[in-house]
Order: sequence, then structure tokens, then C-alpha cells
Amino acid sequence: MNSLAQQLNDTIAKENPHVYEMLSDLGKQIYFPKVGILSQSAEAKQKAKKFNATIGTALENGKPMHLKVIQDTLTAYDPKDIYEYAPPAGKPELRTAWRAKMIEENPSLQGKSLGNPIVTNALTHGLSIVADLYAGPGDVVIIPDKNWENYELTFGIRRGAEMVYYPLYNSERKFNSEGLREALLAQKSKGKAIVVLNFPNNPTGYTPGAEEGKQIVAAIKDAAEAGINVVAVTDDAYFGLFFEDSMVESLAGQLTDLHPRVLSIKIDGATKEEYVWGFRVGFITYAGQSDAMLAALEQKTMGIIRATISSGPHPSQTFVLRALNSPDFKVQKLEKSEIMKGRANKVKSILDSGKFNEAWEYYPFNSGYFMCLKLKTVDAETLRVHLLDQYGVGTIALGETDLRVAFSCIEEVNLEELFETIFQGVQDLQQVAAK
Repeated sequence: MNSLAQQLNDTIAKENPHVYEMLSDLGKQIYFPKVGILSQSAEAKQKAKKFNATIGTALENGKPMHLKVIQDTLTAYDPKDIYEYAPPAGKPELRTAWRAKMIEENPSLQGKSLGNPIVTNALTHGLSIVADLYAGPGDVVIIPDKNWENYELTFGIRRGAEMVYYPLYNSERKFNSEGLREALLAQKSKGKAIVVLNFPNNPTGYTPGAEEGKQIVAAIKDAAEAGINVVAVTDDAYFGLFFEDSMVESLAGQLTDLHPRVLSIKIDGATKEEYVWGFRVGFITYAGQSDAMLAALEQKTMGIIRATISSGPHPSQTFVLRALNSPDFKVQKLEKSEIMKGRANKVKSILDSGKFNEAWEYYPFNSGYFMCLKLKTVDAETLRVHLLDQYGVGTIALGETDLRVAFSCIEEVNLEELFETIFQGVQDLQQVAAK
């Protein structure tokens, strides 16, 4: 094992042996090279005042070399803020700004030990880093039965972990914290579990209420007290898009300092929150550990980044930073959130009319981009294909009964027609079946 990796492992084991036990084999072996091109280039950037011939970029007239056809579309930005490589952990000013934003929006994180957010190539990359560091064959990843399918690719296919599912809703159509608790406690013989908490949920658009949130945290604490090391990952992709009575903070705050056997990892980003899907700017943040531990985990994370993408795109980090620093940012973000809230409320109004009760019911939703219909009479995939072929309407089929509808991308004025068309598709299929 590389000596730098061993030093990081020794620090992690000393600060919290439970966190060391959580690391995968790759997580234990990974490190960020302190002696190499990046470290030597960083040293040269500070000291090489005459000639700096260390890193693979090109300069011209003291600035990064660039093509006019590109710069003409980016004249508001200094070339140094878009063409140079961003540091592996991300643009320092952006990390600082995001940390401040995160604490402001999540008061439960205030005053707690919190690492500096590390920039990822959006949220999927952040989850992939978690998988690399903490998941491997024999490990268990616990997610609800209604989930984003990429979890299975990221943790199961890529890293060989076993996926364990529990029903998202209980009999009262609330979050099934007891199902989560049972799934966790079932891992006592393994002594480790990775839990992914995605709120607002994709695909259902459901965020638990405050009391449900406390029950989730209690279930994780119960597992920790039973001797299970829990990697608690909050996937906050749609954070802030809360439209009704629900939690309005990430559970990362309540999970911080919960128990020595619980590692709180927050995954979030500008992707959905700031409506910049193609920018691919996300963050991974560790919480509730000592400064030495946070520094070691950051080095491990940077090692994964260096070994995979080297660093994230600089231009989009600059664009997001400029937005965060703008005095108009909060006002404009609120305007868009209100549009999304209007669409969600319109969907609920349409579905609560009773007109479609024979065709479907809908799963509780109060946030995010999506909602899910539970079809009563036709197969979801059959309906999806029929809607696409016959009416040019796209939806997502999930299993036999569930049809996901993204109201985020439908203007409010068109929502009623959308559901009328889906209903017509159901009737079409029923007529075919009756013949």
C-alpha cells in the first residue's frame, strides 16, 4: 500500500475506527498524490516568477491561450476563470460560497463540524465517489422500492454491492421509517450498511414531514446503537423545491454528530437547484467528524477525482459562482420555485377532481420535479408506449403499475391536457382488452 494511503488510513482509524471500517478496499488504497505533477505545479505557481514550465496548458500574452470564436461568446469572463484547469477539489471561491449557502439554508448544520464542499461533476459523480470509497462486494446499500434507477448501476453494477429495498410508503401513506429500521437492523451480522436518502424523492416527488424526518434519524441511530456502521448519504438533488408541509432542510444536519458509527455525507449541487442541468456542478460534503478526519476524507475524495476525471469543468464552476454572488440570485430563484410550485399544485388539483379515479390513484407528492400515478387497470409500459406512439406524449414506466410524470417540464396551462391524454390512453387500452 502506498505510504500516503497508509497515513490517511492511520489518521481515519485514530480519529474514528468505525469510519475506517466503512471504507471499501478501494477506499483504503486511494490517496491524493502529494508528490507529482499537480503538487509540483502548485509549488511552481507560487515560486516560478520567471518561467513556469510545469503544467499542460498554453499561455499567450500572460493569459490562457484561447480561440476568439469561443471567447467572443464569453466576453464577460476573464480567460483565467474559464480556460485553466480547476483544482481537483474545485474552485476555492465556489466551495466557500456553497458552504455558506448550505449552512444558511440548513440551520441544523450551524455550529457543527462541517467539511468544505468538494466539487463533483454533478450529483451522479458525487454518488459514484461514495460508492468507490465505501461500497464493494458484500456491502449492502439500502434504498426504498421507489428510487432512481442509477443507484443500482452506481452501487450495484459498478461496485458489486447488494441492493436492499424497503417500501417507501407505509399503510398511512407516510414515509416508512419502520421499513427502513428493519432493513438496517437486518444487517447486524454484516456490521455495515450504506443508506441513501433522496428527498424530494425521484420518482415520486415526496418529502417526509418534520416528524417523519425524526423517525428516519431515530431508525439510523437505532442501527448504530446495535453495532452497525452506517454510511448515511443524503442525495439532495432537488433540495429547496418544497411546495407543501414537509421538511425544508436536508437530513444531513440531524445525522451529523448523531453517533460515532454514523458518517453523514451530503450530496447536492446546482444541477436541479439552480436549473443548470448541463453545467454538471455538484458537491460532496462530509459532516460531524474531527478536523483531522475531514482533511483525510477530503484527500481520499480528491484521490478518486484525480483517478477518474482529474478535475471538474472550470467554466461552469465560474458561472455558478457568479450566480451565487449576484444580488439578484435569491429573487430569481424564488421566481422559478414559485412556477414549479404552481405546476405541482395544479397537478394535485387536476388529480383530486375525481375524474380519473377509476384509472389510477397517485402516490403522495409535495416537492421536487415529479409525481407518480399508480395505474389500476392497464400495464404501465404498455401505456407508456401507446401514449408515445399514438399521442406523442412521453412518460416513464416504472414496474407494472407506476407511471412517472415530470410536471417540471410541462407548462401549467398544458397540464390538464396532459392528464386528459394519459386518461384517454388508458381508455384506449381498456377498449382493446375488452374486444
